Amino acid sequence: MYYLLHELTHAALSPWRAAADVTKLYYKNPLNPVSHTSYGRNVAAGCELFERTTRRYGKPEFGLNETNVGGGTVAVEEKVIWKRPFCNLLHFERDIPASVKKDDPKLLIVAPMSGHYATLLRGTVEAMLPKHDVYITDWVDARMVPLSEGGFDLDDYVDYVMSILRFLGKNVHVMAVCQPSVPVLAAVARMEEDGDPFAPATMTLMGGPIDTRINPTEVNKLAETRPLEWFERNVIMKVPYPQPGFWRSVYPGFLQLSGFMGMNLDKHMVAHREFFSHLVDGDGDSAEKHRDFYDEYLAVMDLTKEFYLQTVDVVFKNHSLPKGEMTHRGQLVDPSKITKCGLLTVEGEMDDISGVGQTRAAHDLCSNLSDDKRAHYVQPNVGHYGVFNGSRFRAEIAPRIADFILTHNRGSKHAARKADATPKPTVANTPAAEAKPTAEQKAPTKKTAQAKPAESAKPEDANEKTPTGKSAKAPVAVMEPDSVVLAAPQGVRDDLKVISGIGPKLERALNENGIFHFWQISSLTAEQVEDLDTKLSAKGRISRDDWIGQAKRQADKAG
Repeated sequence: MYYLLHELTHAALSPWRAAADVTKLYYKNPLNPVSHTSYGRNVAAGCELFERTTRRYGKPEFGLNETNVGGGTVAVEEKVIWKRPFCNLLHFERDIPASVKKDDPKLLIVAPMSGHYATLLRGTVEAMLPKHDVYITDWVDARMVPLSEGGFDLDDYVDYVMSILRFLGKNVHVMAVCQPSVPVLAAVARMEEDGDPFAPATMTLMGGPIDTRINPTEVNKLAETRPLEWFERNVIMKVPYPQPGFWRSVYPGFLQLSGFMGMNLDKHMVAHREFFSHLVDGDGDSAEKHRDFYDEYLAVMDLTKEFYLQTVDVVFKNHSLPKGEMTHRGQLVDPSKITKCGLLTVEGEMDDISGVGQTRAAHDLCSNLSDDKRAHYVQPNVGHYGVFNGSRFRAEIAPRIADFILTHNRGSKHAARKADATPKPTVANTPAAEAKPTAEQKAPTKKTAQAKPAESAKPEDANEKTPTGKSAKAPVAVMEPDSVVLAAPQGVRDDLKVISGIGPKLERALNENGIFHFWQISSLTAEQVEDLDTKLSAKGRISRDDWIGQAKRQADKAG
């Protein structure tokens, strides 16, 4: 009934929206003298604000037509390569040579099915495109799926993830953003338990509700304090005619949007008031930023009743996965069966949707995963959306994910080169008992990932002790002295992080190996590059990101 009333109200306001749009155009027309007055600008701004707050926002476009690869701009084509009633798999195909493409890791981004479209992760895709072959799940609005196509629940979600991984083939890396962390972890656990050869090489879980008993947020508390029947009675509705999914039981997108905005209503009201002021003042750039954000934020989709209620029950009320009680198609989901797939968890320090520690709990569940295959990172000063979008994601989180993926990218030419090499680095600050690393530990893979070992939740603490009492810090491979390496910096050390591809951890590793200045990197010979690449486990990054060329340019700037 409420859904029908919502549709009727939207239809009733259509003539008023059209009138507001015409009025706005009239008062913004430069040929109209009134448009140059304060009155005209206020009328035009008010009409646009009315039209935007009463319209229905359709699914946005990704609009990613190009990216930067190897310092040059290449075209990107978005293709649907796999289809099911409730999901399309999109491939962002870059126009690059096959020889380059085949060595870039395949990355499957599993978008959340929690109200917004997959385009909410546009920034995530854009940040990963330059060095990854990117795919993303594009979930379909439930009201657009005919009832004849059947239902879709949490078990189906897990099935879809496993089917996509098998479709993409071996050596795929999967990234789950927020809500899909639980079904993705379940899918990987099932695949590893069954010995599936298409289980992913790594999974990155970002801001996900693995165990919502840890640091529960207001969202978590709401699920705890209401019986499941309350949700079914109050938020589940039938899709009205004439939508393709007519009579399907759903959790409507407009209700979800009300919940989203209700959590920070004051901020949204301030944002719209400022938008009005920007329009009146003629601040086009600020007004356009508002439009871009809310065009995405206000575009929502319906979820099927069975998926929504099962997620509330399994994830937020019963905590079935951390309790060891979650099942998929009647079979118990056991994350301890995961022994091959690398695990990286990422959290935001100020996340008010998935509290700090909830995603990290995945490491406790994957109890049989070796330390060299796991890492955890907490990004300071970001909330939930900052975990997968924004400047800090691009500068701090995305490079860590990329390094973790490269470290565990099976079968790449960089991994093969590392396996064939037989370097004998000098190990510093390492007890004699630990001076004989295994084949996987000869290079500091945990540190190359630029993320913390799972035992530490502090982003900058590299000396956290493991439960066994041993230091979690990986051995540091030190380069043999030569004309390039210095015992100490000559004056003030250069900020090597200016070079694309070098983050805080790699800069620290370079310093530990006697490299402090741009001139040192620009002077590296081919042999030294190969040696340094192996010892830092850089996976070919030095050549791929053209560190030498970048360092020469920085050295020239410094004079």
